[in-house]
Amino acid sequence: MWPSSLLPAAAVLYPPPASAFVTAMSVVSFASLASAGLSELCGEHMAYSKFWHVVSGQQKPRARAGGALLSGRDGMLVAYVPALVAAAASFAVPGAVERLRAQILAAALAVHFLKRVLEVLFIHRYSGNMPLNTALTISSSYLLSTITMIYAQHLAVGLPDPPTDLLYPGVLLFGVGIAGNFYHHYLLSQLRKGGDEDKGYKIPKGGLFELVTCPHYLFEITGFFGFAMISQTVYAFAMASGTAGYLVGRSFATRRWYESKFEEFPARIKALVPYIL
Repeated sequence: MWPSSLLPAAAVLYPPPASAFVTAMSVVSFASLASAGLSELCGEHMAYSKFWHVVSGQQKPRARAGGALLSGRDGMLVAYVPALVAAAASFAVPGAVERLRAQILAAALAVHFLKRVLEVLFIHRYSGNMPLNTALTISSSYLLSTITMIYAQHLAVGLPDPPTDLLYPGVLLFGVGIAGNFYHHYLLSQLRKGGDEDKGYKIPKGGLFELVTCPHYLFEITGFFGFAMISQTVYAFAMASGTAGYLVGRSFATRRWYESKFEEFPARIKALVPYIL
């Protein structure tokens, strides 16, 4: 049951499950992602994408001392494939996805990570490497969050449904998020016509890149809140909120990076939300 101070949340969320694991994961997922976002703001970056070059330049002595390096493509496959397998495999686990809401949630998670894997294989261009420990950190985060989101939904079976049903609005929001994210990833890939051999960075153009530095992050946040609305569990909203916190920090760091690399970078372009943020 809901504490009296949190009764407004009862209109849109299932009651918190009697599970110490899910409760702990809700707190840890939100706190760790929000902390990672703050680290990005403070210049301590996760070593992937364009920030691989920043981090590797700062830590050359340590990199030479040890630590496996993967290609950017292989690192991202390590990050995404386990979560895809977990989401797809949930349909084979008896009782794991018992009702329509759970089935839609697991299917949306599988679609999300399948899209990511296909983008890694056929869309994205990579100019750097990724430390194995970074790939494993991202991979474990996605894997645990996928399993926990499906498990939290399983624990909601038999609980009273929230008075406000957000399932189908959540499906719509997820669709908008995944489509917008893919479109802007495609635009980014077109900046490097020479494939992985083209290692130069350019200012992105087209779509919402005309207004913000990271529209792909904006749509990724949209997709995660789509998960949360489909699920309507405390954990899913904690995960979406933590993801938003991380990507806000990453988007501000990305905008600073573009400003440092390109004197002509337009001051009017925001980091994440057009005209606002």
